[in-house]
Amino acid sequence: MAERAVCVVGSGLIGGSLLRAAEKAGRTVWGTSASAGTAAQACTAGFDVTTNTDAALHRAADSDALVVLAVPLPAVPDVLRRVDAIAPTCRLTDAVSVKVAVADAVHRYAPRARYVGGHPMAGTAESGWAAGDAELFSGAAWVVAADDGLDLDVWRDVAELAWACGARVVPAATDEHDLAVARVSHLPHLLAAVLAAVGAGEPGDDLPLALAASSFADGTRVAGTRPELVLAMCEGNRDALLAAVDDALGRLGVVRGALASTGGLAATVKAGYAGRVRWSATREPLEHRVSLAGSDALAELREIGRLGEVVTGWA
Repeated sequence: MAERAVCVVGSGLIGGSLLRAAEKAGRTVWGTSASAGTAAQACTAGFDVTTNTDAALHRAADSDALVVLAVPLPAVPDVLRRVDAIAPTCRLTDAVSVKVAVADAVHRYAPRARYVGGHPMAGTAESGWAAGDAELFSGAAWVVAADDGLDLDVWRDVAELAWACGARVVPAATDEHDLAVARVSHLPHLLAAVLAAVGAGEPGDDLPLALAASSFADGTRVAGTRPELVLAMCEGNRDALLAAVDDALGRLGVVRGALASTGGLAATVKAGYAGRVRWSATREPLEHRVSLAGSDALAELREIGRLGEVVTGWA
């Protein structure tokens, strides 16, 4: 059976990388961009990318392709309105960094779509078509939503697309995904912004920046992401991010109290070291080959994700 074709709406860093990776894996791919310049760049590179979203969705509907939304969260409602008008029952996933907000938008604006959320945990501080890379997802975690009631046939499509792009599938409930990424993705963006602002200090005092080396560079890398993308990501996950910020502020309060009283920072530094060691240990997670045949398939998938393990194929 031929691999399912893929229509990618949005051709920036993630969408452009997805087009490249899926094409490299032998898929038939086409896409759209809101920018005529981006579409022209993609066409020059040999990809079928247009600014006519309606035409791309008509083609997806006619060929039963998997439609992937790779646009910023604020653009999702408008795209979903076109999906509902042109390909209302299409196979639909996305690559947006929050899942509850997108699932709610699908329910509101394209309720007939066969939607299974996705989120490839890969990216750089760069953006746009030129920043895309067919290898961006190689070895990365790719979250595939595993809430009860989802269409298992489309779940299979999304998982197989992730594998075709070189990723490993991490099943997760949408709300659990948002809580997790608030801690490991969205909070780091805010902390990077704070660290960069503190390091830069006041204009005219560039000595700290002249002395900044790898610690500052590593800690502030994502502060170089386009601000509108960070705002859409963080503000779109407000409730989960508030909890992560409160946790961070509590820990910073402990640091300040320790510095002001005893000067001892051992508890915080050791906890951070232990967290980093735990993260390193997850780089080679336990791999599963699964079946979607059981009545509790989605619950079993969610448990795999909660354990920090991945799905790499079918049983």
